[in-house]
Amino acid sequence: MSTVNSVTLPILPLPNGIIFPDMVVTIAAESPGARSAFEAAATASDAVSEVVAVPQHDDDFSPIGLVARIEQQGQLPDGTQGAVLRGLRRVRIGRGETGPDGVLRVAITEVDPPATTAAARAAADDYKRHANELLRLVSGSQLSGLLDDLDEPGALADTFAWWPELDDDRRRELFETIDPNERIEKARDWAEAALAETQVATDIGSSVREGFEKDQREAILRRQMESIRSELGESGDDDIAQYRTQLAELVEAGSISDSTATAIGKELDKLERLGDQSAESGWIRTWLETVFDVPWGQVTTDSLDLDAAQQKLDADHTGLDKVKERIVEFLAVRKLRQQRAGDDTTGRGDGAILALVGPPGVGKTSLGESIAATMGRNFVRMSLGGVRDEAEIRGHRRTYVGARPGRVVRAMIDAGAMNPVILLDEIDKVGGDWRGDPSSALLEVLDPAQNGTFRDHYLETELDLSQVVFVSTANVLDTIPAPLLDRMEIINLEGYTEDEKISIATDHLLPRLYERNGLEPDEVVLDEALIRTVVGDYTREAGVRRLEQRLDRLIRRAASQLVRNPEDSTVTIEPEDLRPILGRTAMREDPSERTVLPGIATGLAVTGAGGDVLFVEVSASEGDAGLTLTGQLGDVMKESAQIVLSYLRAHADELQLDSSALDRRWHVHFPAGAVPKDGPSAGVTMTTAFISLLRGTPMRSDVAMTGEVTLHGRVLPIGGVKEKVLAAHRAGVRHVVLPEGNREDADDIPEHVRDDVELHFAQTITDVLDVAMPRMANAA
Repeated sequence: MSTVNSVTLPILPLPNGIIFPDMVVTIAAESPGARSAFEAAATASDAVSEVVAVPQHDDDFSPIGLVARIEQQGQLPDGTQGAVLRGLRRVRIGRGETGPDGVLRVAITEVDPPATTAAARAAADDYKRHANELLRLVSGSQLSGLLDDLDEPGALADTFAWWPELDDDRRRELFETIDPNERIEKARDWAEAALAETQVATDIGSSVREGFEKDQREAILRRQMESIRSELGESGDDDIAQYRTQLAELVEAGSISDSTATAIGKELDKLERLGDQSAESGWIRTWLETVFDVPWGQVTTDSLDLDAAQQKLDADHTGLDKVKERIVEFLAVRKLRQQRAGDDTTGRGDGAILALVGPPGVGKTSLGESIAATMGRNFVRMSLGGVRDEAEIRGHRRTYVGARPGRVVRAMIDAGAMNPVILLDEIDKVGGDWRGDPSSALLEVLDPAQNGTFRDHYLETELDLSQVVFVSTANVLDTIPAPLLDRMEIINLEGYTEDEKISIATDHLLPRLYERNGLEPDEVVLDEALIRTVVGDYTREAGVRRLEQRLDRLIRRAASQLVRNPEDSTVTIEPEDLRPILGRTAMREDPSERTVLPGIATGLAVTGAGGDVLFVEVSASEGDAGLTLTGQLGDVMKESAQIVLSYLRAHADELQLDSSALDRRWHVHFPAGAVPKDGPSAGVTMTTAFISLLRGTPMRSDVAMTGEVTLHGRVLPIGGVKEKVLAAHRAGVRHVVLPEGNREDADDIPEHVRDDVELHFAQTITDVLDVAMPRMANAA
């Protein structure tokens, strides 16, 4: 690249733009420098009025300028002096000097560009192809062929300065590139990138435009359908519009999945095609109303204040310390998970399914309500007792007449939120028949890893149950299928002691009964001694439900007296009033009366109503050797009787028994024959009853026992220790024999009960006999 001799020209600063060769632009003389340059060019002695236009950035001038000819000067419409310039050629800027007229002139050096290379010509062809495609995309066919007459690479490269999306830095870089071979390569690369961006933007705009045109077309067609239906007198379109509005709101809020939105949209389209005269339209409307009733996306904010939760549980329930402690732990884990996740709502599959197991009346249902209250969640109770149809859980198929969603979906609708506390009450009472097994349907509901995509047969769309806290209740675990039981965390609620029942009556039952019967607490006097008498003599239960019924009867009698005798302001219930009001005392089995004869032993058992005293009676008669069992016994208990008899025959000498006396007809009876009984824990009781009969010696009347026995006379641990000991305490038993393996379970027994009842732990039958029949043990 060579240069020629330099000349001086007035400088025209360009602070806001760049002029390229062959450009014709109008420049306003807004700065003193621009006005001076225009005046100097106008008074020049030569015929040609030229200036050198130099891009200016801040206070720095570009080293490259453009010689421009002033085609015309004058005033612009706004009154400012201006000029029309035509760009001619690039030049290099030298030193500047201010003349006597105050005009800044700079020395310019002409540039002789190098020869065009083959690579530059190829780049020029690529640039022309890209630029023409850009022009076609932005203007259609209006500017097609605009660059066909240009072949020189440098001039072609300068045309890219017209591209409006080119930023100022690249435009200045393009201007300052003197070598046309290098300049065309830059222009080619930039044009290629601009073409790619424009094509993407065009494709997006085309898709949006097509979608808009489609929506517009559908809107027109729907309006036409509205007119047609209006002429036909059909009145269902307002509902459809409302449905579509509801659907749009759910989609916009992100409350439903794409598959659910698609399913609802298909049903709406089908409803529009069907007239109101079609029977199917009624089914679709019912389905749509049910779907929109589901509280999609609506959740309540958890309140996981552990101190407040503990206070709430203590206020609602007396005793049950371990149960309340476990519930607080449950809430603490949820709070910790939320803090670590940084979210106000619970995540998927985040909690255990709690199962509250215990006898009736101990507060299982009210505990579920307390859990909901402490968490600040909505509460729904779902009773499962007697449910035998699987469709009650999963819903009916829509093809059936009268189909409706299952109880789970209806519970969510009733709760009005996607994260309620749902109490599955009496889950042990669920049964199956030819209509299906509801407990199998509950397997998915109660599995945190699966219930995020629960599918109801009626809705036929996925429902997220992962944020629901499920709490189930049961009296016994035996009737719950093992797979379902495996999904739940068992929390045992044992029966209440007498002192706990008195506290519950004073703190909870009586205030509720006063309010229910329209009385003030000071209008009826029930002292603690009277309540203790009611608890001890007129109830026989692990819970407090029957106690509440008895107290309610006393308060109703007091209310009747207050109404009949308005002058009385207070009614006091005396102990002698109990028999006339409550009737005879609860029938109790007194071990001291039942065990006066040989062949009778006192055992302990756990039933659905809590712990209870269990008697075993054994008799022998002449005849073929054999064993008869009565008392509505289960298979396990029948097998225990066979084990006892085999043990006695094998160890008759050790026990100082007449082996020939064992070859008789034996009859084992468990009184209260109407009550089903099962389990292995009556093994030691049956063994003691047999030995008592064979020895002709009654067992001690103040002893009760429980434990499983083996063929070798070992005593194995059993369950329900606390309930059994509490039952023994209520029956007046002072000595309880437990298996050695249950020694640690004794810590669960209240301290005042342990003070009244002496616990003995046995490893073998001999240890049991040492307590139950000490005289025989000494004789041995």
